[in-house]
Amino acid sequence: MNAYLCGMMGSGKSALGQRAASELGLSFLDLDREADRRLGFSFHELVRQKGWLAFRELEYRIVRRTAAQGGILFALGGGTVRYPWNLDQLKGTGPIILLNAPLEILAQRIRNNQRPRVTGHPILEDELAAIWENSREAYLSACDEVFETHPGSLEKSALGLSRLIADLMKRQTG
Repeated sequence: MNAYLCGMMGSGKSALGQRAASELGLSFLDLDREADRRLGFSFHELVRQKGWLAFRELEYRIVRRTAAQGGILFALGGGTVRYPWNLDQLKGTGPIILLNAPLEILAQRIRNNQRPRVTGHPILEDELAAIWENSREAYLSACDEVFETHPGSLEKSALGLSRLIADLMKRQTG
């Protein structure tokens, strides 16, 4: 069995996921980093050169392969759960936890990252609001549980997240 972290960019999937995986004795896999590893360069460059569809195809292959394995805490991409074909692969292979934080906090966390824009909004806060408005129901319907990543220290949040994951995994195998 695996466990999956979903959420908007900046929600803490990578930072909290690594710590929680260590606490739980699970392997940790970050979809964005795995995409970079497979490509041999940043997936941002793939998006710039070939568009989001090329990335979504790579994302699907990574999701499919990882879902077939076990013992992984998998930090999904920000948009992974918005696509039914990814959810079909994840179904029944482990709990999905939505990491959530206020949009202002997400913007603070990612302001200095060089991420390709998803919606074309020139203002980060507007982009995040548009993504959340368009995707909220997809995130909420995909997840088994919502975990707030703010307020609280990284260590405190990671410990709370690891406890939640352990409980959800126990319930799903139980």
